[in-house]
Order: sequence, then C-alpha cells, then structure tokens
Amino acid sequence: MSARALSFGMVAEQYERYRPGYPAELLDLVLTYAGRPIRTALEIGAGTGKATRLFTGREVTVTATEPDGAMLAELRKHVPAGVRTMQAAFEDLRPGERYDLVYAAAALHWTKPEGRWSTMAALLEPGGVFASFGGPTQLADPAVADAVRAARAPFLESDEVPSPDGTPPGHAMQWPGSELQRSDWFADVQQIVVERCLTMSARDYVGHLSTISAYLELPTSEQEQVFGQIMRILPETVEVSADIVVHLARRRTER
Repeated sequence: MSARALSFGMVAEQYERYRPGYPAELLDLVLTYAGRPIRTALEIGAGTGKATRLFTGREVTVTATEPDGAMLAELRKHVPAGVRTMQAAFEDLRPGERYDLVYAAAALHWTKPEGRWSTMAALLEPGGVFASFGGPTQLADPAVADAVRAARAPFLESDEVPSPDGTPPGHAMQWPGSELQRSDWFADVQQIVVERCLTMSARDYVGHLSTISAYLELPTSEQEQVFGQIMRILPETVEVSADIVVHLARRRTER
C-alpha cells in the first residue's frame, strides 16, 4: 500500500464533507446487472462510507474494509450499526467467507496488480458480481479549467491518477475493464457511464481539491499557496462534471 494511498486519513473529515456521494441509479445498475438477489457484499477501500451507505440502504449486508484507521473511524460515524468494518488493505484479505458482490468505490487503483483478480475471484461466490466505480470531478467551463491548471502548474503538473495499466483516456474500454477482459476469472465485462453535473461554491471546490492525493503529497506551505491561488481565480460558484464510470463483471462459474 503506497504512502499516497494512505494519505487520506489526515483529511478524513474534509473527505466526508467535500467528496460527493453516489446516486441511487448506480445501485440500480449493479443490482440489475446481478440478475439475482445481492444479500452480502464486501467493500474494498471504503473510505468514509460514501458507497457503504448506498448499498446498506437496500438491505445488503456490507463488510467494509479500509486500510486507514482515521478514515475507518470517520466511516463508523456515518454508517448503520449493522455494517461490519475491518481495518485491512485488499492485499491483507484472506479467502474464507464468499460474497454475492465485491465492489470498490474510487479505490481499486490503490490495490497492487499482482494477484488482484485471483484474490477478487476467491472472495466471490461463483457467478457473483464485481463492481468498480468512480471518476474525476472536473470543471465544466474550459476557461475556468485552464485558469486552474495555470495556477496549479508551479506546484503540480497534474492532479490526476494515471491509468494503472496504461490504457489511454480515449480508449473504448477503460481500466479496470481492460484488465478484467484479459482475466480468466471474469466474464461479461461491462462499462457504463452515469452522467452527473454538480454545482459547487468555489470554497467547496477547493475543499474537494484538498482531499485529492496529489495535493496531499505537497508540503503544507505549498498546499496553502496553491489553494490560495486557485481560490483567487475561481468564480463564486463552479459547474463540475462528476460522471461515474462503472465497471461490472461476473465471476466465472467453471473455475
């Protein structure tokens, strides 16, 4: 588990406040794809429980795993008492109990590639569903986006996490679908985009940036400078594109 992956605990409360949650449409997609009841689910990298709350709202028994203790403590403030929680990285999980669903919300890219899909398959019932979803929150106005990039440039060339397997941004099947298609453990790989536009105050948008790992790696003095410069050039409110890219796959029954 990289230091960057474990950088969120220092801003757990901000993460809960500024990161958008997930719409009911997302859960409907997963349940429709499953085509059978989802009674148990394992969540990888649950963060502060944004997705956990979505799934428990449909009477799914969720076991939420999260490697960062501070994030897990924040999650426990917001999820129902019946949610099982475990401080563990994905790589620390051992086959035992199997689930109808294993999912990761904006967290799968922090897992190690070695043995990723064989471990995932071992956690799933045959025919069970894997789901991964997330996506960047991007400024919708190109002029505002350009101004923010210019303000950020002295400190950060990019604030994005590159594709773990090098799949280019314009490719029809994005990661992790690209890896799932090559895996012998999974079939029926689908990619669906849930379009979403949000309006944020400038302060909330900068608050959102303060939870992004690229900024968290900067020294505190540089964080203050870059956020101050971005605040000065933003309009009072901003429109953002927060599309959710959903990848779904089914564990093969013959393995």
